[in-house]
Order: sequence, then structure tokens, then C-alpha cells
Amino acid sequence: MKVDSPNNSARLASDLRLAVGRVTRRLRQAHAVGDLSLSGVSVLARLARDGSESPTSLAELERVRPQATASTLALLEQRGFVRRSPDAADRRRSILAIAVEGRAMLAERRPESVRRLAVVLDRFTEAERAALASALPLLDRLAERL
Repeated sequence: MKVDSPNNSARLASDLRLAVGRVTRRLRQAHAVGDLSLSGVSVLARLARDGSESPTSLAELERVRPQATASTLALLEQRGFVRRSPDAADRRRSILAIAVEGRAMLAERRPESVRRLAVVLDRFTEAERAALASALPLLDRLAERL
């Protein structure tokens, strides 16, 4: 598909949204009922990777409304996946950090998704896997700009 016009960009955007949505749904379906939402997993992964953050910062980084982040964080706290402590610089604010239980949950969940993807990718040709690999930096850049 040639993507040099607004119409073609709109078509690519539509096709990309559908494809990414299907992959996300299929991976989500693999996890048990009552498992964490993708938002919860995303917050845990961010805390594990980047360290402690305030609820406001997490909402900004995840690009969601503070109210949505508050309910996600409440569930994560309730399940013992994150811990909240007062901000040393401003005691009115709180800081959230991933708990040992949160790291364990990520460690259990991540391999299953990766395993499912790897099984399917093993059925692709070398050229198809290379094409997907070359698209990853673009997909990351796209996600950052949305």
C-alpha cells in the first residue's frame, strides 16, 4: 500500500488499529478471568522498569485520566502489587512503587504471553519475522506520539 496521501494514511491507520486490537484481544483472552487489566499490567511494568512515581505522573505517562489511574492503582494496592508511601519532598503527595508481589505477577504473566507469541512466530518465515522486527521501532515511536 502506498502511503503518500491522506486517504492512504487513513486506510493504514484503520488497518493498523484493527490488527493491533486483534493481537491485544487474543493475548488478553489467554489470561485467567479476574486477572489484571492491560492498564494494571502496564502500570506495573512501568513501575518495575522506571521506578517509583506519583499517581499524577503515572496518569500522564500512561496517557489516561487521573480518575482511571486512581481506580487501577486502588486495585493494584488492594491486591498487594504496589505500595504507597508519602513523598519525602511533599508529604501531601504519595509515591507508588511496585511490590514484591507485583514483580512476581509480572514474572508469571510475561512468559505466557511471550510463549504464545513465540509459538506463532516460529511458524512465520525468516523474512516475515525480520519484517516484524524492523517495524518495532516504528510502532514504539507511534505509541509514544499518540
